[in-house]
Amino acid sequence: MNATISRQRYFLTYRGVKLPLQFAEELAADALSNRNTYFIASYDDAGRMLRCEKRVYGEVEMSHVYAYGDDGRLVSACITVGDDEAQWMHF
Repeated sequence: MNATISRQRYFLTYRGVKLPLQFAEELAADALSNRNTYFIASYDDAGRMLRCEKRVYGEVEMSHVYAYGDDGRLVSACITVGDDEAQWMHF
């Protein structure tokens, strides 16, 4: 299922290890200029996270891309950390 990003939110951290990541401590967009490290999470109209990135000094240090089935359940995740090769997980 292909979904379109409808909004972005910003966070300081996440909790747990379950996918998709569960973010905590939301940040206002205007607070990002005072932060060296933060997460950007992009969501579709249904509120499902499609992509998230960890930004450190403006560079993407980690990214996750999520895909969902027609029933709304997570079916795959592509995780990239630094310059390492992307890792795919299928559920």
